This record gives sequence, structure tokens and C-alpha cells, in this order.
Amino acid sequence: MSDSDWFAEWFGEEYLALYPHRDDAEAREVAELIAGRVRGSLPESGARALDLACGAGRHQRTLSECCWWTVGLDLSPSLLRVARERDRRAPLVRADMRVLPFANGSFALVANLFTSFGYFQEDQQHARVLTEIARVTAPNGWFVLDFLHEAHVRRTLVPRDVRRVGGHTVEQEREITTDGRFVRKTITVGEMGRTFVERVRLFTPQDLVALTTHAGFEVQELLGDYHGRPLASDSPRVILFARRGAP
Repeated sequence: MSDSDWFAEWFGEEYLALYPHRDDAEAREVAELIAGRVRGSLPESGARALDLACGAGRHQRTLSECCWWTVGLDLSPSLLRVARERDRRAPLVRADMRVLPFANGSFALVANLFTSFGYFQEDQQHARVLTEIARVTAPNGWFVLDFLHEAHVRRTLVPRDVRRVGGHTVEQEREITTDGRFVRKTITVGEMGRTFVERVRLFTPQDLVALTTHAGFEVQELLGDYHGRPLASDSPRVILFARRGAP
């Protein structure tokens, strides 16, 4: 498995075991933040949402419970299996985010949460994802992107740590790639005898705005955390709210 295809291998059941702190309470906080910003501008009934890169379905479930009939899409069969076990009735789809299997204008809201973007080697592929998102978003619909804050990552990067998670010794090594474009994390699980890689493109907020605008959205707001505070230089997240233009 090449480094460029890291996401096809990593997001399995081991991923869930090593990120137990990503819980339903956090997912509900994000869902309520989104609802508070966009619900009033969407139809009160019949609006459909897409949780793009839904993983084990925690955001898909909370968006469905609080607001909209929400489809979950992910590439990982392991994570989708866990999502199915948690909710047998959940509408779940396995597909690549670069080729979305939906008709034009299918969704009033598309949400891409918890840094589920920036995985590809070439920026043309990231642009392709956003073009697909724009295609399946209805006129006047919303796109919400929850991404890491590039400046915060560069400033706070911890090169190495070792911790115990669920009975496993987990060593994590982090670096900025030599070209400065990616943050790369190597995760070694001692008891499993396995090593995994995460690699995410370090897009600045300005990069994200430019990419989203080029895809056909109008960026409405940038927030810096799940409490809804405005984006600042020390914010841990970039939460982008953008709207699809009317036909």
C-alpha cells in the first residue's frame, strides 16, 4: 500500500479502537452547531443531507435525529459495517467521494466533518471532490466543511508521543513533509505489530475558501471551534459554511 493510498487501509476497526474519545456527545455538538447556522434557511420538511465520509456514522445519526434525513457515505467497509450495526435502518452508501453516486441537486446540506478532506496527493483530486459536492448540492443548499487549522497544526505539532489506549501501546510520530504541504502521522500499535499512516494536506483557510468558491459555492462564514467562535489565529479548527448559488 503506497503512502498516497493510506486512507484505503487505515480506516478500519483499528481506527475506532484508537480514537475512543470521538464520541456521540461531540457529534451532537457539531450537529447542533450546523443546525443553528443553516436550519432556518432550509425547508422545514423534506430536506435531505449527506454526511460525506461518515465513518462509523456518529454524525449521520445525530444529524438525522436533530434535523434532516441524512445519508452516510464512506469508502471503508469496516466503518460502514459498524455504522450498520449501530443503526440497522440508516441509509448508508459505500463510494469514493471523488465520484458521488447521486443525482444533481440531491441534498440541501452536505457536511464533511472531522478532517475528512485533504487526503489525496494531488490538489486536482481535492478540487474534484468539491466539484462533486457542488453538483449534488441543491440550489441555495449548504456545504459545511470541518477541517484542521493549518497554522494551529504547525504551531502545536508534537513530534512523538506514546500512550495506552484500550490495552494497546500506541506510538505516534508526527512531521511536516519536507515540501511543507502535508502533516504526516505514523501510528505504531505494539501489541498488534502494525503500523498505519495518516497524511493530510495543510490547506490554509484562504486555500479552502478559494477551492470552495471555485467549485461554485459562496462562503458565508468561517468558525474556529465547535462552540461557534469566529476563526482566529489560535483556533484549533476551520469550520466553513458555504452556500450553493441559485440556478
